[in-house]
Amino acid sequence: MFDPAIYQTRRRRLQEHFSSGLVLLCSNFESPFTAAANCYRFRQDSSFLYFCGLEQPGLALLFDLDAGREILFGTDPSLEEQVWSGLLPSLAERAASSGIGLSQLATQLQQALAMGRPVRLLPSSRAENRLFQADLLGIQVAELPAFVSSELIKAVVALRSVKGAEEIAELDQAADLGYQLHCAAMKMALAGTCEWEIAGELEALAARAGRMLSFPAIVTTHGEILHNHQQTRLLQDGDLLLVDAGVESRRHYASDHTRTFPVGGVFSPVQQELYQLVLQCSDRAYELIRPGITFAEVHREVCLVLSRGLTALGLMRGDPQDAVAAGAHALFMPHGLGHMLGLDVHDMEDLGEDLVGYDEQVRRSGQFGTRSLRLGRQLQEGFVLTVEPGVYFIPALIERWRAEQLHTDFIAYEQLGSYLNFGGIRVEDDVLVTATGHRLLGHRRIPRTVEELTGRQ
Repeated sequence: MFDPAIYQTRRRRLQEHFSSGLVLLCSNFESPFTAAANCYRFRQDSSFLYFCGLEQPGLALLFDLDAGREILFGTDPSLEEQVWSGLLPSLAERAASSGIGLSQLATQLQQALAMGRPVRLLPSSRAENRLFQADLLGIQVAELPAFVSSELIKAVVALRSVKGAEEIAELDQAADLGYQLHCAAMKMALAGTCEWEIAGELEALAARAGRMLSFPAIVTTHGEILHNHQQTRLLQDGDLLLVDAGVESRRHYASDHTRTFPVGGVFSPVQQELYQLVLQCSDRAYELIRPGITFAEVHREVCLVLSRGLTALGLMRGDPQDAVAAGAHALFMPHGLGHMLGLDVHDMEDLGEDLVGYDEQVRRSGQFGTRSLRLGRQLQEGFVLTVEPGVYFIPALIERWRAEQLHTDFIAYEQLGSYLNFGGIRVEDDVLVTATGHRLLGHRRIPRTVEELTGRQ
């Protein structure tokens, strides 16, 4: 945990957004692997972690805004639990460690509801959490959306979006371990190695550091499959291996990096041309990132660099600006440039991407490709985000667009036949927006240039 004063300040700032009523924050519960006593590794709800720092399951924090009280609900560990799990802190000790008052009278919530006082909740992606909330409120699960507060979501997003110094230190720590993971993957990427061996080593490195991965690692020679978790292929010289992996800091702040490199250490001429183009896209983003610019603008500029490069290579044609405006470039990059990063790898996505990445000034596009941009709003000092341009040759998408004759003015379909087995390339780093621009997270950058990648073995 951080110092209790940090959590007290966060809770005070949250309560300043409201004048009356109640706010209920619930922790996660244990999630059974095969049975109630055989569970997955516990991971706390990120918003509960942000405001409390408490890692135990089955807790709830109630803000009584009219009375000016913060009340922690839970149960003390039973003797049987301590037989199996060892000495556990009492509820009072947990509350004191986070600077919260304590009560075991959960009926306070029911009494407040009976008096007609508003109760505000955050949405939850976990079924057991929704069942718990519904039980507390005495309602059916289907009625929960009426208690989910957009005002509470916006208040939490406003606080969690701007990272404090203590959070930035954690994010740097996560990025430093991410460096080790990716360098290990590069050393292992030899002909005859199976993708799952590398994926397993990434998990092992995290575990040996007492950490966990921030998301299931993507280790694949089929980089055109954006979230490919099938890790069954044996590597061959000449393959492009895409590794998208991140790890959590000790306090659960995430890293998220991607590297794509040739097995055997030698890019083919075509691979190198396209790889250099992705680096140009990445470099253009870094030229632009600063407070005040919208990330939607950065995304568009990167797409323009991609379109120009593909036109120079004979894979697109026409005016690149018109191609980007029409969305033709999305055949080759059907995802957004990046997303917010913090206690979640896609930070706060359980609260709703449109409320996290967009606002009244910047709305999500409905255009294919651009609609997958998770972050579009104006950047502020203290934001942490990813920059992850890519180029992909997705056979099903190419054939679909070709059959429908989409964007024939801009896409040189006749040139794409030899690229259907190319795969995909993505390069991703984590960035802190500073007062004057930005800086990369972590103290060492993962090898990225052609020279670094081909000279690593």
